[in-house]
Amino acid sequence: MDGIDRKLISALRHDARASLSDLALELGVSRTTVRGRIERLRQRGDIVGFTVVLQEETKTDPVRGLMLLGIEGRGTDRIIRQLHGLKAVRAIHSTNGRWDLILELGTETLDELDAILGLIRKLDGVATSETNLLLSTKKSG
Repeated sequence: MDGIDRKLISALRHDARASLSDLALELGVSRTTVRGRIERLRQRGDIVGFTVVLQEETKTDPVRGLMLLGIEGRGTDRIIRQLHGLKAVRAIHSTNGRWDLILELGTETLDELDAILGLIRKLDGVATSETNLLLSTKKSG
């Protein structure tokens, strides 16, 4: 995959419905080149499909935060299983360094966030935590 392929994929991620003409203009190549590269990327399996993003899916939770967790002993797998059942937990990331897990949280209100933080802190094996509210998103995806 060369630079043009990477730029093409980036453009398609931004707008997968862009016309071949628009893509060619953006990349500085011909429509035929764009068509051929898309087909080659699909045949090689680099592009495995296209999708639709609904407006509802782009809306973010009004209150969002990151919760960093320190886990005692070997309870990480059990805690991850418990976290999977919590609606407010949007993502769970393992990490290195001081923290064992980083959680992405999303709720409708600060009260809901406070309640979920309290619940997570009470899970057996959670030794320490730190939470940061996300104020705005400058880039996503």
